[in-house]
Amino acid sequence: MIADGAEDEEKWLAAGIAGLQQNAFYMHRALDSNNLRDALKYSAQMLSELRTSKLSPHKYYALYMRAFDELRKLEMFFREETRRGCSIIDLYELVQHAGNILPRLYLLCTVGSVYIKSKEAPAKDVLKDLVEMCRGIQNPVRGLFLRSYLSQVSRDKLPDIGSEYEGDADTVTDAVEFVLQNFTEMNKLWVRMQHQGPSREKEKREKERSELRDLVGKNLHVLSQIEGVDLEMYKETVLPRVLEQVVNCKDELAQLYLMDCIIQVFPDEYHLQTLDILLGACPQLQPSVDIKTVLSQLMERLSNYAASSAEVLPEFLQVEAFSKLSNSIGKVIEAQVDMPVIGVVTLYSSLLKFTLHVHPDRLDYADQVLGSCVKKLSNKGKIDDSRATKQIVALLSAPLEKYNDIVTALKLSNYPHVMEYLDNATNKVMATVIIQSIMKNKTQISTADKVEALFELIKGLIKDLDGDLDDELDEDDFAEEQNSVARLIQMLYNDDPEEMFKIISTVRKHIMTGGPKRLLFTTPPLVFSTLKLVRRVQGQDENPFGDDSAFSPKKIFQLLNQTIEALLIIPAPELALRLYLQCAEAANDCDLEPVAYEFFTQAYILYEEEISDSKAQITALHLIIGTLQRMHVFGVENRDTLTHKATGYSAKLLKKPDQCRAVYACAHLFWVDDQENTKDGERVLICLKRALRIANAAQQMSNAARGSTGSVTLFVEILNKYLYFFEKGNPQITVASIQSLIELITNEMQSDSTTPDPATDAFFASTLRYIEFQKQKGGAVGEKYEPIKA
Repeated sequence: MIADGAEDEEKWLAAGIAGLQQNAFYMHRALDSNNLRDALKYSAQMLSELRTSKLSPHKYYALYMRAFDELRKLEMFFREETRRGCSIIDLYELVQHAGNILPRLYLLCTVGSVYIKSKEAPAKDVLKDLVEMCRGIQNPVRGLFLRSYLSQVSRDKLPDIGSEYEGDADTVTDAVEFVLQNFTEMNKLWVRMQHQGPSREKEKREKERSELRDLVGKNLHVLSQIEGVDLEMYKETVLPRVLEQVVNCKDELAQLYLMDCIIQVFPDEYHLQTLDILLGACPQLQPSVDIKTVLSQLMERLSNYAASSAEVLPEFLQVEAFSKLSNSIGKVIEAQVDMPVIGVVTLYSSLLKFTLHVHPDRLDYADQVLGSCVKKLSNKGKIDDSRATKQIVALLSAPLEKYNDIVTALKLSNYPHVMEYLDNATNKVMATVIIQSIMKNKTQISTADKVEALFELIKGLIKDLDGDLDDELDEDDFAEEQNSVARLIQMLYNDDPEEMFKIISTVRKHIMTGGPKRLLFTTPPLVFSTLKLVRRVQGQDENPFGDDSAFSPKKIFQLLNQTIEALLIIPAPELALRLYLQCAEAANDCDLEPVAYEFFTQAYILYEEEISDSKAQITALHLIIGTLQRMHVFGVENRDTLTHKATGYSAKLLKKPDQCRAVYACAHLFWVDDQENTKDGERVLICLKRALRIANAAQQMSNAARGSTGSVTLFVEILNKYLYFFEKGNPQITVASIQSLIELITNEMQSDSTTPDPATDAFFASTLRYIEFQKQKGGAVGEKYEPIKA
């Protein structure tokens, strides 16, 4: 049926165009022969095609544009006729004899244009006559296009200030009156369109009306272009008359479009000075009108106006723009009781952006906006409309973008209250936005109170909120969220150690509620931030802050111990072991032997009881050896105990090559360069010999299992350790022992049972080159290496 209707419409349009073109042809012939009577006859017949009611507005427009082009030519003919002596007044009378009213009025408007141009009568009189005459057409579509034609032909002939058609006093008033009258009549016709035809086609009619809206809106554009419309006239006459029409038409489509037109076409300065009048109309609009869009556009325009120049800001203060907008939004929300949440939030979001642009120094205004928003949302609970939550994120992001400083946003007491209305997912999004702002602007948050407020804001990332489901979040997204929190912890700093300790205690209080999955990410940065504090206060007295202070290096280490213990619940023994060793190093730097020993004890317990994977054991053991080697705080007894344990662990590793490497690494525990009391050459040699025995045993096992002794890499590695300690002056490492090891490796490499390994060959060759290089150095080093035959 719809397809049939469209086909019929195409036929009617084609027939209309054909009739129009045929009569236009005869009209042109009459014009060419200067036959006025025939020209009027055929032009009236041509314009009769516009009397059709069968076409949709879209198709009617196509027909109208063809007629419009022909009327331009007819107007030029009329102008020529007047120059040849034809009376324009007679011509004006003559066209009124056309049989049908629609052609008659089109011809009257065309002649009227020439009449005004001839200046034989005041423009205001002709315009008044024409606008009154057009009332004769009450069909909405035909009437709209006729009045649109009148507006088109008259717009350059209005009696405006500075115009050639300017007459006596108050001519601008006449021009404004003409445009307003035409606008009023056009709007009435446009609104009436919704009642034409059956109710089942209402949606189609609304679409057609929407297509015609620009015909009505052009009148407001013409009004804005009239030079004589100053602020006073706009305030006293133009705006009240336009708003009266907007409010009284009681049509949703017309009200929304015309309010938008008013905001867009008239100057920002006028809007600012007439805020009372403009805002007063908003609560009177139909409840279904999308008022949030209208007011948001108004506030956006005023914000841009404020941003354009600092000189205009006093005007905003003078008219009390903020309080007027704030009150108006409150009234609109009260008037539209069914306004959805997104409408409320969008209005306050726009008001906040306006406030931040116009009154950036008035934090109380910004907080007032947030407070009003909270009040309006008070009975809504958590908001699950995604579009509304998106607007709340925009609302909360505005202060961050304006001030580039979360510390300023933290001063807004209502900021966290707004966040409470976000669902859990959006709460996390907002928390991420806050952290990104801190990172981007490198904001220093330097007091425990501010940290407390901040962590309350980002609690969506810190801990599970009510109703959170663990399986909802992708692992990668979760890791990214927690890494952002970890980076944030590193940003917290205060020069005062006692305040820094309070900050760390505050952070710890929050992250300990985060559950096992989060602690893996958040504990390490907290530990390292605490260790930085330890190193800042190392070397100070036991308690430099007075007897009343609860802060001391020992107190910090106790906090660290408690923090790392939380990882054992997860469990994360490997991470905990690494952190214990880091703390032991810090205690070593502070010369706190009992504390350092305790951390090592905890690390050893973890190694023995919790770490069972062989690869993890190797990594952990090398970390233990490396850390222990750097410790200088231990007395002989404690160091021997820890060293003995480490060498014992080395011999118990599963694979022989791993045992070998761990044992020769333990040799470094008995020879530390910068510690004279830790240079036990004999025990170094014992370690290296044991490593050799293990390497030999590894070869024999390989030979028994695979029929080949495998690589000699372990022997080359041990040779390098021999050379290291030989060079460091260990008297137990002799030339003879190095020489015999070189010969052993050479023989093994030449043996048929050894598996060829290019990497090992290159390693051994490089080692021999190093020996030759040391020989060529000369001096004491050269003498030392000279007896070795490589």
